Amino acid sequence: MLGGPERAAATRQPQPYSSRGPFRPYSSRGPFRAAEEHRRGDVMRRIPLLGAAAGFLLTVTTLAQVQPPPAPWRGAGTTPCTGTDGAVYKCVPPPGTTAVRAGRLFDSKSGQMLMRQVVLLSGDRITDVGPEGQIKVPAGAQVIDLSRATVLPGLVDAHTHMFNNRGPKITTEAAMLMAIQNVQADLYAGFTAARDMSSHGNGYGDVEVRNAINEGRIDGPRFQVSTLGIVWGATPPNPSAPANPLASTVVRSADEARAAVREQISRGADWIKLFPAGAYSFTSTGEAQYVVMYPLPVLQALIDETHRLGKKAGCHVYGGEGQKNAIVAGCDTIEHAWGLNQEQADMMVAKKLYYDPTIVRYTEPYMDDVDARNTGGKFRMIPIIQKAVSMAVKTPGLKIMVGSGVDGSTFPHGTQALELVSLVKDTGMTPARAIQSSTLINAEAMGWQDQIGSIDKGKYADLVAVAGDPLSDITELQRVKFVMKGGKVVKN
Repeated sequence: MLGGPERAAATRQPQPYSSRGPFRPYSSRGPFRAAEEHRRGDVMRRIPLLGAAAGFLLTVTTLAQVQPPPAPWRGAGTTPCTGTDGAVYKCVPPPGTTAVRAGRLFDSKSGQMLMRQVVLLSGDRITDVGPEGQIKVPAGAQVIDLSRATVLPGLVDAHTHMFNNRGPKITTEAAMLMAIQNVQADLYAGFTAARDMSSHGNGYGDVEVRNAINEGRIDGPRFQVSTLGIVWGATPPNPSAPANPLASTVVRSADEARAAVREQISRGADWIKLFPAGAYSFTSTGEAQYVVMYPLPVLQALIDETHRLGKKAGCHVYGGEGQKNAIVAGCDTIEHAWGLNQEQADMMVAKKLYYDPTIVRYTEPYMDDVDARNTGGKFRMIPIIQKAVSMAVKTPGLKIMVGSGVDGSTFPHGTQALELVSLVKDTGMTPARAIQSSTLINAEAMGWQDQIGSIDKGKYADLVAVAGDPLSDITELQRVKFVMKGGKVVKN
């Protein structure tokens, strides 16, 4: 048997002091606001969930009023910003007007490479884009010359784990520092947005990292997070072994399932991470078989409650009945799905679900090592995975995401472009489609298609650049030379 379900052990804008009345947000264009609960020591602020007639619940953010010292600012230096904890810090100056000259520019909507383009930015947004002969660069604008490079939308990794697996000797402080290192590695590699798919035994730490990035305290991708995750308890609770509050929530009924969803969303989860199908083994004839986790009514309750609260669910599955259950129940993204067959792929198309194969993470040598140990070298899972992804690539209408599964073990943060390389070289996906999957498709799956995913007027100024042409050599994305997030150059 290999593995089993992964056991995982809001955004507020900074506000400057003002002598002209009550606080005003530092920027009205901050990364996507979400309902949240900030945890500071023993203090918790719960976000009320309000019912909506449309059949789902909208989350409404209640922001505690931070009390400043008397205005105008009388402390050291210029007027600072204040964070969610009430402490002040130096404001990040907003970007000005910038023009980026692109020798080549990848249009993720058409999948075409455009030549000699200019992208105009004001603050953190794109204000115009077009051929250099048609775009007038404003006087005084900063000009970034990428005329010998290829400019692309910021890449998106739809399956990360910013926290490494929490070992027994790892302190909370050490785990957080490692997470910060990981998210910065992702950003510098060109991934300006990401979805984190469980905190790996680190509780709601991913909410804190997301919020710190959104406040401008640290550099990192725009994040959606899924906090603890929810797993099935097949046996009654053991009073002598209480549940780890930092690990995945264990549920044993539909009512417990719905309550767990509500709790995680109230604590800041953007997604609910579920585990419908667990470990695999092989029969004597080499047929792969998979463990079913939740009963279907419990899985349906989990997904329905998630949707009722206006959120989405991502389902960790390997194959078999549990995988089919995830599709039938309408899980928004099907993760891994090694045993995906054509019938299931067609069902996903009909239900408008997304497929996130994470192919590199599960075709590494350790997989063969485990199979060799468990089957005496008779059977291998890797060919089954490669066949499933190749079939999915050929399925008309199936929306395939790019997610790495980086988690500080066999797939290091900052190397996720290998996922795009594998999709092209191992499954027959074209380079243009692979880039579209890591930009437009991921943005759409995350509900951010109006904000990121393409270089368009009104969207965030999230840009990356490589020296060569990734449509000719997809490995160019492993060598990102320039990264801009929200108009701020973070790597040049």
